[in-house]
Amino acid sequence: MKPPRELLASMFHAAVKAADPLAGMKTHLPAKPTGRTIVVGAGKGAAQMACALETIWDGPLEGVVVTRYGYGCTTRDIKIVEASHPVPDAAGLDASAQLMKAVSNLSSGDLVIALICGGGSALLPAPPIGLTLQDEIVLNESLLASGAPISAMNVIRKHLSTIKGGRLASATKARVVTFVVSDIPGDNASHVSSGPTVPDHSTRHEALELVQRYDLKLPTAVITHLNSPEADAPSPESSIFARNEVHIIASAGMSLEAAAAVARSEGMEAAILSDSLEGEADAVALFHAAIAREVFLNNRPFKKPVAIISGGETTVTVRNKRGKGGRNGQFALALAVALDGYDVDILAADTDGIDGSESNAGAFADGRTVQRMRAAGIDAREALRSNNSYVAFSSIGDLFETGPTGTNVNDFRVVLAK
Repeated sequence: MKPPRELLASMFHAAVKAADPLAGMKTHLPAKPTGRTIVVGAGKGAAQMACALETIWDGPLEGVVVTRYGYGCTTRDIKIVEASHPVPDAAGLDASAQLMKAVSNLSSGDLVIALICGGGSALLPAPPIGLTLQDEIVLNESLLASGAPISAMNVIRKHLSTIKGGRLASATKARVVTFVVSDIPGDNASHVSSGPTVPDHSTRHEALELVQRYDLKLPTAVITHLNSPEADAPSPESSIFARNEVHIIASAGMSLEAAAAVARSEGMEAAILSDSLEGEADAVALFHAAIAREVFLNNRPFKKPVAIISGGETTVTVRNKRGKGGRNGQFALALAVALDGYDVDILAADTDGIDGSESNAGAFADGRTVQRMRAAGIDAREALRSNNSYVAFSSIGDLFETGPTGTNVNDFRVVLAK
């Protein structure tokens, strides 16, 4: 069998490859319209989706997509704009305006192809009248620190926007075909990037309830807007959306199956727990640790050696605003602490190549991680409490760095129980 970390990296890269949007777009490619074909998009893999579309579309294309700084690529006809993620900036504000302009003044004979993947919520700030970009920045910072699941975050975001919650699609008379690379547990397309072209049934009243549930400290103007009918998003039943189509072309489930196949090819059993696990990273790590210990002690529910695989999106309630690290680093560190001394190898990483706001996709860990950190002068438990996983793993050279992958189907976690 391959060395453990080589196997883990191979499984990650297989998962990323399975999330390549090209094959999915080929399957659902719409017929050419009698009029123009306009492309819009948003997300950390949106530029690569645009590039893939250009290779398979037989006809003229024009349009604009927005992606994170450093995530762009060379395209022939589709304009690529870069903006800030996970906190919005003025470049994202301008990008939102460009997308809205691209779909306006079209006719029913035109076609809009929307390329949507994770990350678009931050990349498409578009505050309603009475709110500012700074209000959206405060909103995103509060959401990121709240521990709220992504679905709850996006219910709030889409009621504080003029582009999310189906509003981009409602701004055009053209037919809209949306291709989605899903980073949302359960693959609800309306939650990916807060659904700029895909409406849902959530209400501003639900958004207000979530603000209270997660004790979000938001500007007065934000709360005032949520209490106003102007915050209501378009209904999915509206005739505006009647001709539109939505296709999920890549998802966590497809990627985890590809990773499991790599493990099995090496003679190891593979067990996928779920592709949609949510919750605090620390708690999800303890759940994985309990399963791993049961495997070691009683050879159940899986017989060792086994690769225990999961996906979805964990959250981190930030206790130290100066800490460095993302949810996958937090998960890996919590699991390393819980399985200290066990014969395990661990990889937790984000399939887009960036875990949180640092440069790494995630981190490797094993049953000796805590010991190596101690030798490097790092208290693993204190690093966990202070949300400082990036510093802790960096101190022992165990960061997992891939650079931007061009796709995003959320968290990728594997525990090799040998």
